Amino acid sequence: MVTLDVRPQLLDALSALRERVAAARFPLPLPGAPRARANRDELLAQLDDYLVPRLRAPEAPLLAVVGGSTGTGKSTLVNSLVGRQVSEAGVLRPTTRTPVLVCHPDDHHWFSGMRILPDLTRVWVPRQEDGEEGGGEERDDDGGDVSADVGEDERALRIETAHSLPRGLALLDAPDIDSLVADNRVLAAALISAADVWVMVTTASRYADAVPWHLLRTAKEHDATLVTVLDRVPHQVVTEVSRQYGALLAKAGLGDVPRFTVPELPESAGGGGLLPATAVAPLRAWLAHHAQEPAVRDRVVARTALGVLRSLDSRMPELAGAVAAQYAAALRLTSAVDEAYENEHARVGRRLRAGGVLAGSALKRWRSYPLDCGAGELLDAIAESLEALLLCAVTAADERIDEAWRREPAAGAPILAGRDPDIETAEHRIGMAVRRWRRELEEYAEDEVRCLERVDKNALPDPEVVAALLATTLLGGRRARAAGEILAERIGAQAAVRLRDRGGCLLTDYLEKVLNAERERRLAPLDALEVHPEPQAELIAALSVLQKER
Repeated sequence: MVTLDVRPQLLDALSALRERVAAARFPLPLPGAPRARANRDELLAQLDDYLVPRLRAPEAPLLAVVGGSTGTGKSTLVNSLVGRQVSEAGVLRPTTRTPVLVCHPDDHHWFSGMRILPDLTRVWVPRQEDGEEGGGEERDDDGGDVSADVGEDERALRIETAHSLPRGLALLDAPDIDSLVADNRVLAAALISAADVWVMVTTASRYADAVPWHLLRTAKEHDATLVTVLDRVPHQVVTEVSRQYGALLAKAGLGDVPRFTVPELPESAGGGGLLPATAVAPLRAWLAHHAQEPAVRDRVVARTALGVLRSLDSRMPELAGAVAAQYAAALRLTSAVDEAYENEHARVGRRLRAGGVLAGSALKRWRSYPLDCGAGELLDAIAESLEALLLCAVTAADERIDEAWRREPAAGAPILAGRDPDIETAEHRIGMAVRRWRRELEEYAEDEVRCLERVDKNALPDPEVVAALLATTLLGGRRARAAGEILAERIGAQAAVRLRDRGGCLLTDYLEKVLNAERERRLAPLDALEVHPEPQAELIAALSVLQKER
């Protein structure tokens, strides 16, 4: 007999794994990201709603979740198993449907709290005697009134009790797995994943539909305890339909799954009535036997729980692979930015060494200095030319990045594709930086002039002139050789060398600051997504620890 060996170390390992799964993020729109997010959410739901609660309380009642497509008669089946109407039946339902869980009154405490399905708000009705209809004023577990009002965005689970159900068994009527409402489909999948026993309901006309077969294959992969119900089968074709359905199950490797057939009856239509007890007696007996016979019950619990545990061996590496794909894509996006700005940084350096700033209007001002151009005008022209060079570099880098990112699906994330119109422009930011550079350069010039030892203070050179000559020397290349000679004549060779060294370091610092700031600005939205390599290793490590404890 397979039994659960629930040690504290196993629960600790499972809790650690759960935290790693919850931390996994898939923000980049890669082809596999939607599947990865769905797998993560499904895994979290199964850990929170089923596996951890079951391992912590192996003695809790069996939960049989009844699932299926629209119109397969799930609710009528649940009502008939209970013996009274506890779940709203019929094809036409409200767009938002509260799932219903029914248990024996003695088992009420297992489900009134948040042991399982902690994300669903509990609403429940008074405990009733057999034969009483559901409804009435709702009460909490202590007998107090409970409001049935549930927030618009809040999901709820209605708890009903019935003496007609055997102790140790709870039935949960899940929403349609093919509901037109996406939230209902997600909820249905989460509820089915919380089950000890999966009761999949289909009909004579829909047993070959793709949606239920997806869930059947999932149950097989997880080695869950599974039961199928072929409902609403006309008596004229019951043998043929049952044979064909059995052949499909066998072909899918599910030939040993218990099958129950419910004939089409007048009570099947409209959803208002209950099926005769004889119609559901075999299924009811099977559920009661598996809930109340200790050895059989232990096998059911162990099989489903261990099946989920074993499924982690494939699900966790798949999740880790998706995390790795996210990080690889983020690296490609980052590399495109780094490469573009590194190339432009090198190009700007070459242009500066070649005297590229002293061109156009700046060159014209220098050639007319000092006769037809003052020092301030020369400084203005050089600063404008430097600003234009840097702006051109940033624009070219961004264009290269855009071109590279167009080839990357990951760049389609809204946070990366959108541009905030309120953010100050690169032209404004670069202009501010160049003006700060100019002020510091002028301060350097003033410092050197103050340090000059001259008897006649009136013979000291104008700091603005010194700053203009220094800027021309630093940015003019060979065209500005004369500017360096004039600067040495004005403040002395030693002071000129010292000033040029300080000014060169200042220029280098500002160039790096400007280009790095623009690079970081371009990477900021990507950094905000926090795509890191660690989660991949952490997922695999958590799985390894769990496997050892298992």
